[in-house]
Amino acid sequence: MKNHNSMHKPAREFYQISLKMILKDSSGKILLMKAQEKDYYGGYYDLPGGRINVGEFTVPLTDILRREVREEIGDIQYELNPRPVAVARHMIPAHISSLKRDVPNLYLLYEAKYTGGEIKVSKEHTGYGWFDPQKEDVSKLLKSGNLEGLKMYLGGRMN
Repeated sequence: MKNHNSMHKPAREFYQISLKMILKDSSGKILLMKAQEKDYYGGYYDLPGGRINVGEFTVPLTDILRREVREEIGDIQYELNPRPVAVARHMIPAHISSLKRDVPNLYLLYEAKYTGGEIKVSKEHTGYGWFDPQKEDVSKLLKSGNLEGLKMYLGGRMN
């Protein structure tokens, strides 16, 4: 018989969750947001979206994503697929984390079709561009979870 006191449960990690949007125009190009230079993503691009806030646990995920997208790119029109199309992981480094430690972050990526409206860049970004990942090497534009998620979404159909 095993001594239950000597059995150790593995440590459990807590994750933050981010909801990201793969916003495609009518030609299939994907919207990428240029990160601020001082940001962790400085020099790279980011998919629109963000983390689930405290108190939003019971809010529908698509509502949270819509809020984040509105904050980052304005009140544009799009048709959102309500089911995630990819998942990825990203480590938020301690030097930018409010917790002052590395924080694992899980990305849920959703697909949307852009249908209109003016994209307005928030203070989180410096600009944006539409990119065709099958014709352009977006692996040099993205890093970490954004790149992992886009690769999963495209099923390897990247330049």
